[in-house]
Amino acid sequence: MFNQKEKTKAALRESFGKIKDDQFDFESIEKYFRKKDKSGSFHIISDRTCNDLDFKEFFMFADRTTSKVGQQYLYDIMRTIPNDRERFKPGEQLMDDLKNNPDLRLECQFHLNKLINYKTFYITYLFQDEHIKPPKWFFVMRLLSFTSVLSILMSPFAPQLLFVLLGVFIINTGIHYWNKRNLYEYLGPIPQLLKLNDVARELIKHDLFRNIGKDVPASIRIIDKVRNRMSFFRLEARMEGDAEIAFWFMLEIFKTMFLLEPLLLFGVLKQLDIKRKEIETIFCFVGYIDSLISILSLRQSVSKYCRPEINTSGKSITGVDIYHPLIRECVPNSLTTENKSILLTGSNMSGKTTFIRSVGINAISAMTLNTCFATQFRLPVLKLYSAIRISDDLMNDKSYYFEEVLTIKKMVERSQTADANLFLLDEIFKGTNTIERISAGKAVLSVLAKNGNIVFVSTHDIELTDMLHEEYDLYHFAEQVNDKTVDFDYILKQGRLLKRNAIRILEINGYPESIIKEALEISDSLDNNSVSK
Repeated sequence: MFNQKEKTKAALRESFGKIKDDQFDFESIEKYFRKKDKSGSFHIISDRTCNDLDFKEFFMFADRTTSKVGQQYLYDIMRTIPNDRERFKPGEQLMDDLKNNPDLRLECQFHLNKLINYKTFYITYLFQDEHIKPPKWFFVMRLLSFTSVLSILMSPFAPQLLFVLLGVFIINTGIHYWNKRNLYEYLGPIPQLLKLNDVARELIKHDLFRNIGKDVPASIRIIDKVRNRMSFFRLEARMEGDAEIAFWFMLEIFKTMFLLEPLLLFGVLKQLDIKRKEIETIFCFVGYIDSLISILSLRQSVSKYCRPEINTSGKSITGVDIYHPLIRECVPNSLTTENKSILLTGSNMSGKTTFIRSVGINAISAMTLNTCFATQFRLPVLKLYSAIRISDDLMNDKSYYFEEVLTIKKMVERSQTADANLFLLDEIFKGTNTIERISAGKAVLSVLAKNGNIVFVSTHDIELTDMLHEEYDLYHFAEQVNDKTVDFDYILKQGRLLKRNAIRILEINGYPESIIKEALEISDSLDNNSVSK
């Protein structure tokens, strides 16, 4: 046992600061987040924005939790922007203490490691889902169980009662196996709840966690009151795996005879139903500690990070050496917005969309993990919306453009609220023709940039830079086209893009000379018409 503990600790010590090599079951990871009451939150990151910003990939990078409980809790944290910014203060203090005491951190991880079984994901069922209700004829089960007991006790004095016992046993067998489906639903979560309670008991022993777990000791004691009954489910779970068949057979007869499974199951569920608050208290306590250790591990693994500065007044974002954490050797960029939004121009693959995603990921990470991938990052508390990765909704017969129109309409509606918003858009209205795209784009972008909102938008339409330069700061990405190569430096540059290289790129990629010649002639003609107007 001692050697196994040391081996586990050695593995945990080795994995700290490294990306997990695990399978990510997002359907299970998201369970707690999907059903949690979010009414007290400032903002919830939507599924659309998660898709636009490759949130799942970011979560797989950021998640360094040890337990399944911690993984579910961290996922909820990363999609929920809190109302109270002060909530980060005790967490930062705890992380500093854990960083300075690696032995304590490792001891915590050792206990958290007891909650790695996939069935741990189902603990949330016990405090978020409706429990199975006993049937209306539940009193019959009690009557049948009592009849079995009475028949056995009285059979020495009245042997004919053995026939009654046999008849009752046949009825009980049907009820026993009818209840198996109900039982199997709880063979996972109830034994894992007992483990969770034990882990919380070990963690709360440390003075460091007493302030964040004031209600935990009382919750542990309340759950302990039904421990004996719940221990039956732990035994049943083990029996399925490695108990001997003969013992299992005898136990099944005993349970069937007295209907132990349905009586215990519905009795325990009744008790757990009134202990939902205590179960969630312990769940959150353990998950919170695991998530703090995860953030520590994340910070240790990156080349640079900073804690964000919250701008409580004014409409500005300042980022120094911002980079995208999922891109290896990502080129960092810096910018400051001062009461203006940002309009980006540049060719495809030059870095526009990646930079917008970098800003989005850093904004989310700043407001949920108090961690940014930059040398400095300053922002107000914002609600974040995006329109980057839009596609046709064929199931509902919606074209790309119609889907884009509906998405941006919601942004326009949200831009009129009192809250400050961060809007991220890539190639606005690219699903329609040039004249209407530019006209509609200008009108919408002017509206989105009002009321303290900040917009980051990319476009190929240079005309928008002339129309929006008073409301938007202009930046661009540019490539260097040589004789036979195109080189991107991915460096953000101030001002509008002056040099266009799309036709030149066709040329170096071997397009016929006739195509290049005609394209250049048409381009010059369009430019001259634009100037003359």
